[in-house]
Amino acid sequence: MTVTFIPPSVTAWQPLAPCQPSTCVNPALTVASPLRRMGRIAGAAAVLVGGVPIAVLSRRFSPDTRAKITQRWARLLLRALGVRVLASKGFAFLGGAPVLRAVPDGGGSGTLLVANHISWLDPLVMAATLPCRPLAKSEVGEWPLIRTLARGAGVLFIHRDRLLELPKAVAGVATALRAGDTVVAFPEGTTWCGGEMGPFRPAVFQAALDAEAAVRPATIHYREKNVTSARPCYVGGDTLIGSIRRVTMTKNLTVTVTLFPPVRLSPSGRPHEARKALASVAEAQVRTGLSGTPQGAHQRQMIA
Repeated sequence: MTVTFIPPSVTAWQPLAPCQPSTCVNPALTVASPLRRMGRIAGAAAVLVGGVPIAVLSRRFSPDTRAKITQRWARLLLRALGVRVLASKGFAFLGGAPVLRAVPDGGGSGTLLVANHISWLDPLVMAATLPCRPLAKSEVGEWPLIRTLARGAGVLFIHRDRLLELPKAVAGVATALRAGDTVVAFPEGTTWCGGEMGPFRPAVFQAALDAEAAVRPATIHYREKNVTSARPCYVGGDTLIGSIRRVTMTKNLTVTVTLFPPVRLSPSGRPHEARKALASVAEAQVRTGLSGTPQGAHQRQMIA
């Protein structure tokens, strides 16, 4: 019999993953020494505390400058935690409706970056890979230290337990996209262990349609010695402290971000179908990357 942990705060419309630390998390292939673990914790604490004045000052800068500052800070924090970040580009063939087309990278327009969700590390990993603004759950904005850092990074918030506020969150993302920002979202709506992933919810894709912005799928894949690792996951009845402890204990933890070409959907006058089409294509791309090394992946580069 499979028992799914349901937090008391979860409402009926919120997605749930079957993943649990007891069944999904693998033992570390190589364990860091106690001294190295202490060094990682101390280093991460120093980066967090040192980031507060930087976050306060960064609010005075332009969005581009703020995103670049956040990118460097995220790389430093991941390095302190012992997480190595690699980035690669993948390609894919787009089938189906001709209204979907690949578009060039960059160009000054906003991009909705969508990825699978495994860990509390994911927003840091994406920020280290590309200058971007994460879309995070509103609870993050309630933690004193993290709240200051998040605001300095331009994080957008969404109330996951308030369905009526979803249009407001989507409108906020659309505004950021119109301003030329790259916004990263995790459309599964919850975390999975990394061996599997959940379906993409279409709601956030409405922001890309409203802003006429491109959608760029990305796959996050954690590994130890080229073997998929669930140690960084933050799922089910897991605790944040427990997940952090596993990360600092793991000696050779690498995360690969595979960036697929951005896609754009021509206006159709049918927003519901358009959202579903974008979500379906993005999910298929991300699943391709999660299944292994994507065909056509190239230009692998160490980020942090």
